[in-house]
Amino acid sequence: MTKHETYIQRCITIAKNGLGVTAPNPMVGCVIVYDSKIIAEGYTSAYGGNHAEVNAIQKVKNKDLLKKSTLYVTLEPCSHFGKTPPCSDLIIKYKIPNVVIGTTDTNSKVYGKGIKKLKASGCNVTVGVLENQCKAHHKRFFTFHNKKRPYIILKWAETKDGFIAPKSRDEQKPVWITNAISRQLVHKWRAEEQAILVGTNTVTEDNPSLTIRTWTGKNPIRVVLDKKLKLDKTLQIFDDEAETIIISKETIDYNKPIAKQVCNTLHQKNITSIIIEGGAQTLQTFIDENLWDEARIFTGNTKFNFGTKAPKIAGCLTSEQNLLEDNLKIYVND
Repeated sequence: MTKHETYIQRCITIAKNGLGVTAPNPMVGCVIVYDSKIIAEGYTSAYGGNHAEVNAIQKVKNKDLLKKSTLYVTLEPCSHFGKTPPCSDLIIKYKIPNVVIGTTDTNSKVYGKGIKKLKASGCNVTVGVLENQCKAHHKRFFTFHNKKRPYIILKWAETKDGFIAPKSRDEQKPVWITNAISRQLVHKWRAEEQAILVGTNTVTEDNPSLTIRTWTGKNPIRVVLDKKLKLDKTLQIFDDEAETIIISKETIDYNKPIAKQVCNTLHQKNITSIIIEGGAQTLQTFIDENLWDEARIFTGNTKFNFGTKAPKIAGCLTSEQNLLEDNLKIYVND
């Protein structure tokens, strides 16, 4: 690994500290190096706060060192005014002579403009270091801006005999297929994404809270498909634990392909990533319209014999692991 790659890899690592709180901004990592030593690091603050470059520059006590330093960053520094001033202007202000960028920003508000501004100021700019890794790291941000929809993660648990739900149940609560470790991992995932989506049947049958009860962080925005607005307002999804968005026939046309319309609605609401947690019909809708990026599928150590069959999906298996008696497979849409 080259010197530049080593520092960009460090940028990617620290950038993950912003996972789940920076959206709709990207979670960027920044490292400042002087005389072959890291003198400051920064990552994107929660939405509305400082960008990674600002946080890193502010940590350098002797600002004169910046005039002889190299700034490393996962994503092209912004060049426009948003919630904060342009990062490219700040780099120019402190006369940082060298900037190494993982990947360009495909957002039309930036897209090369930050690089152009830096070069015009006399800065030596290197672009494309660990580019594929940086693009993968910024997958939510790039999907949102390039495909005009959220990054979509499908998640479900199925039994050994391929069922996602039993034929009947005695109480209005979930029937667990997986163990406590797997369920806690799901709560961790929820904290990492901006929103979570389920259909009417899941809410009616399970009365879920869709929160991160066994993890720390921010609850995702709850999105519920409720065509006829028939859900009882005493259900847990209507409590004060998190924001809830209802998508009814007043929001979209349920006689047309649903998933695409849902994606358009979420894009308009600046939602950059979402977990689709079911039920089977809702999941299959997104699969059939080919609107998904990852599928995270648990197989529990139990059988129902009868019930609702799990969705069918084709994708590229990227990882597999066992969580005690549970099995987890992760697929990407290739």
